Amino acid sequence: MKADNLSFLHRFGERVSFDRIERKLYGHDIAAIPGLVTPLLGDTLPDAVVQPQNEEELIELARWASANRVPLTPRGKATSGYGGAVPLRKGVVVDFYRMRTVLHIDAADQTVTVEPGITWEQLDRTLKREGLTLRLYPTSYPSSTVGGWLAQGGAGIGSYEFGYFRENVVSARLVLPSGEVRDLRDADLDLVADAEGITGMISQVTLRVMRLTGIQTLALAVYDAYAFQLLLQALIDRRLPIWSMSFINPKMAEMKNEAPLREHHGHPVEQRIILPKAYILTLAFRDADATAVQSAIPGIAAATGAEILSDEIARHEWDGRFKLMTIKRLSPSLVPAEVIVPLDRLADTLDAYNRLVAQPLVKEGVVIRLGVDGSPEVVILGFIPADQRSFSYNLVFGLALTVMNIAIKNGGRPYATGIYFARKADQALGKARAAQLKAFKSRIDPAGVMNPGKVFGGGAVGAFVDLASRFEPLVRRFGNAVPVTIGERPTGPVRDIPADVAWYAYACSQCGYCIDECDQFYGRGWESQSPRGKWFWLREYMEGREQWNQRMVDTFIACTTCEMCNLRCSANLPIEPAWMKLRGQLITEQKKMTFPPFEMMSAALTAQGNIWAGYRERRDAWFPKDLNERHGPDHRAKNVYFAGCTASYVEQDIGIASVRLLDAAGVDFTYLGPKENCCATPMLVAGRWDLFVETMKKNIAAVKAAGADTVISSCPACDMMWRHVYPAWAKKLGIEYNITAKHYSEIVAEKIHASEFAFPQTNRAPVTVTWHDSCHIGRVSGVYEPPRDLIKSVPNVHFVEMASNRDCGKCCGSVLTLIKEPDVAADLGKTRIDEALDIGAEKILALCPCCEFQLRVSAEKKRLPVEVVDLAHFAAEALGYELPDPNPEVRAQWAVFEAMIKLMTPEGFASLMTTMWPEMIDAMPLGMGRMMRAMGRVPGALEAMKPLFPILFPRLLPLMMPKLMPAMLARVGAMIPMPDYMAEQMPVLMPKVVDRLMPHMIGDVVPLVTQPLIDYLHEQARLN
Repeated sequence: MKADNLSFLHRFGERVSFDRIERKLYGHDIAAIPGLVTPLLGDTLPDAVVQPQNEEELIELARWASANRVPLTPRGKATSGYGGAVPLRKGVVVDFYRMRTVLHIDAADQTVTVEPGITWEQLDRTLKREGLTLRLYPTSYPSSTVGGWLAQGGAGIGSYEFGYFRENVVSARLVLPSGEVRDLRDADLDLVADAEGITGMISQVTLRVMRLTGIQTLALAVYDAYAFQLLLQALIDRRLPIWSMSFINPKMAEMKNEAPLREHHGHPVEQRIILPKAYILTLAFRDADATAVQSAIPGIAAATGAEILSDEIARHEWDGRFKLMTIKRLSPSLVPAEVIVPLDRLADTLDAYNRLVAQPLVKEGVVIRLGVDGSPEVVILGFIPADQRSFSYNLVFGLALTVMNIAIKNGGRPYATGIYFARKADQALGKARAAQLKAFKSRIDPAGVMNPGKVFGGGAVGAFVDLASRFEPLVRRFGNAVPVTIGERPTGPVRDIPADVAWYAYACSQCGYCIDECDQFYGRGWESQSPRGKWFWLREYMEGREQWNQRMVDTFIACTTCEMCNLRCSANLPIEPAWMKLRGQLITEQKKMTFPPFEMMSAALTAQGNIWAGYRERRDAWFPKDLNERHGPDHRAKNVYFAGCTASYVEQDIGIASVRLLDAAGVDFTYLGPKENCCATPMLVAGRWDLFVETMKKNIAAVKAAGADTVISSCPACDMMWRHVYPAWAKKLGIEYNITAKHYSEIVAEKIHASEFAFPQTNRAPVTVTWHDSCHIGRVSGVYEPPRDLIKSVPNVHFVEMASNRDCGKCCGSVLTLIKEPDVAADLGKTRIDEALDIGAEKILALCPCCEFQLRVSAEKKRLPVEVVDLAHFAAEALGYELPDPNPEVRAQWAVFEAMIKLMTPEGFASLMTTMWPEMIDAMPLGMGRMMRAMGRVPGALEAMKPLFPILFPRLLPLMMPKLMPAMLARVGAMIPMPDYMAEQMPVLMPKVVDRLMPHMIGDVVPLVTQPLIDYLHEQARLN
């Protein structure tokens, strides 16, 4: 791209990316393109990705692109497999992620106006707060966008009553290539609906919605295609008030029975529901219509030979309507084949598929009561299992043409055009409409900048597909002859990626369900930070097109381990465990660099048993003296309280309050005191598994030596270790465990329910509080109700629930983000705090020291009027105890942490070195320092030597460090005000940190210090 074009895009600041990996991730859609087709597509790596945030920016972008003939490819969430979001002619991908606002809701008129980048799930959440809901939505509801569905076209859940999406749109604003904005309504909507962005960029959509009401379901099974068609027709003929009608075919039912269930820590957490191998029809209808529908179904079922299935199956199919991709784990790839057929030819179509397609053809579908010509139509979304890693995938892919040809012979048409069926636009859109759209495109986009190569023509790919269609019987023979194996079958590692993780990378459906709820993504807004993006990158790596670099290592380590993605995944992939496995692979085994602050933590952990560099002998300084006899280290009990590092050294109110609360509740427990070590969660997520294992063994031995068999924690990360991680690792290492983990909130709640403990009535002022579900106690351990029970039992407390709670609770942003990108962490913290402010909470209660630390730092940085209070602190105050204010120590520790984070970067180390030139030059071995000073007096000598610096410095620095370290410690001490105990340990800690970091960083540091060093030597020569 020309330099002047780049200068225009730079105005978008952080909302434009020229990064090659990022551009690659925006250069594809959900489909896995066959290897034989890929060369025909050409280079689909865009020159840039830009994220406009309003219509004005879209106008500027359109005018600039037209004037400079730069292709623009609009992109919603790329959840279609037709290539509509693939940049065939490079240029700029326009990502609508930052245009996702609900602009106006008209409850009386039942309409809503939105920006195009909002997902259906996000919109529905907003509508429900106003007593409204969506009329219809795609089965990709969790990830696809309103603008994307309008551009793509189609039908989905609710289409039985409300038809195609285009029929439910009131108006759309379209930014034309000239920058003109058209407000399209009625018939003019044909100029944007199904047009896949070739006529302009959608900036607003107004659509019809409906009143929120309860939905009931019912499921029927039919074992014959012709009986199935009769059943559908009978339901339509009775004009029953059904809202949605969807179905799966027998092969889909069979594969769903085999698909892996969602697991948690290696154990299934879903019930296996066995479906009959039949056409399973799921009906959805409003509560008010339940009697009319349910009373008619038995007679219709008897007349058509249908079987009424159990409520359990009906609910299973309805609840799983967004998760059909679980079957992809059995392939691990799927060839898409989507068509629309008239209902009166459905049985003939399905029968032909059964006869002519020998490969497993799994289908889902939706029924539309009034199709485009007023007659019932059926949308069939078909998938053929295959493996994109093998050549046979090319042959199986050809069967999509068979599916298409059979549909067309039965009066059907393609579901969409995109790249592959651009030569079938007349059939997909209708001749008159296609001609109108083509003429409009020619008139308003003479330069052809708006999503070129889509809908019409299709270039080489369209020609190839058209040619292959003519030889479809021959293509079919090859596709049917390919042996296809069903079932998960990871074999061995691929380029050092563990076998199961390698399989999951291809089993990922690229649906995007994980994206918007991933805090790593929404804190930054770029695809590379999402699970979907990481899975795609792993495919590229395993196929040899990418290599590990520090940026990608950091990307995997930056996952906050919140586990939201595990719940969202349409294929039930164990995403967070896969990332965890890669942490150890990358850091422990391949010796790549972890986040630099983790190296300071590991040095402190090795020296003192904690991550805050506090002295081990001071670990129990917080413990209340009056409890020593009953609960101190000399007391033996079956329960041991495990405080953790942060409660021991920083937020000591947590430890004090926790033991006060347990004591008041009559719990017999002991405490390890200085024998307690860090739980080692930071080392696990840092990939320092060697140190993790060493620390875990010490903790297990300490608990057993205390005679305890139950560990009570206040910190969720500590609880997670004792409850889930330690047992798994102990089993793997052959260590006897037999330790139970409980959180103090569970124990106190049990006492409350048993009437063995109660909070006293007091005259404390009423207060409104909310609860933050910490990820590691919530999604990881499932402890949701005990903390709430505890809060509600405190007198004079008004409890309010945040919008995102329990399984859906948003991550605080994690200390992982805090130590990597503090500004991003503050944004994530604000997202969570805003939810509390929206419901009028005065205090956010939490029980995770790290969440509290992160939320307090975020609240201070963003100046948000809310107090973050630990749950045990809150409860202990209700018992009359006075507790220390943790905020001063949090601020002090964060000041040190933030300064250390800035220091332990290439820029930070380079800046530090510029303050030590005299010492650095004197520390150079073999007389190099004297030589460098002498060369500073010779014009051009140092400049000539400059290319050698990247070679010399990595060799010299390790030899220089022993002499340089005292000066470095002095400079660091002057730059970073730290507590005395930490400063005293720096001579031990800092060399270890530098030894581990500098080999990885030196390549980035040298270019930053070379010219300043040369300038310094020249200046010294001039002065002397």
